[in-house]
Amino acid sequence: MPSAVATIPAAPSAEAEAHFAAEFQFETDCWDVHDSLSHGATDFVLLDVRSAELYARGHVPGAIHFPHGKLVESKLAAWPMDTLFVTYCAGPHCNGAARGALRLAKLGRPVKIMAGGITGWLDEGFALANAPLPR
Repeated sequence: MPSAVATIPAAPSAEAEAHFAAEFQFETDCWDVHDSLSHGATDFVLLDVRSAELYARGHVPGAIHFPHGKLVESKLAAWPMDTLFVTYCAGPHCNGAARGALRLAKLGRPVKIMAGGITGWLDEGFALANAPLPR
């Protein structure tokens, strides 16, 4: 009797390769974002799509507060159409990053999600920045 893991067989290697390679078109991770920001990367814009209160309590240094519901073309006009955006939210239990990414994709903007969000960032041992609450 096969285990619960092996009951459904793994995909053929070629299909698995295509699947896992495609994931990198949609996601990056906290380590790569941290490394890029630490080396002054300016080839993407990091968006914290959580509430203003959560952003103020702690966010990834260098991230711009931009709630996913406010991602509209008129507010994105400051960035060229080919700007890569990376969204994040609280973590794997939150779908805000996906909501933001979907809105950006519908606007024709290149986008990835930072897998793990704040939870992943903290799990890696990276520090958060704080900001005053907006009035």
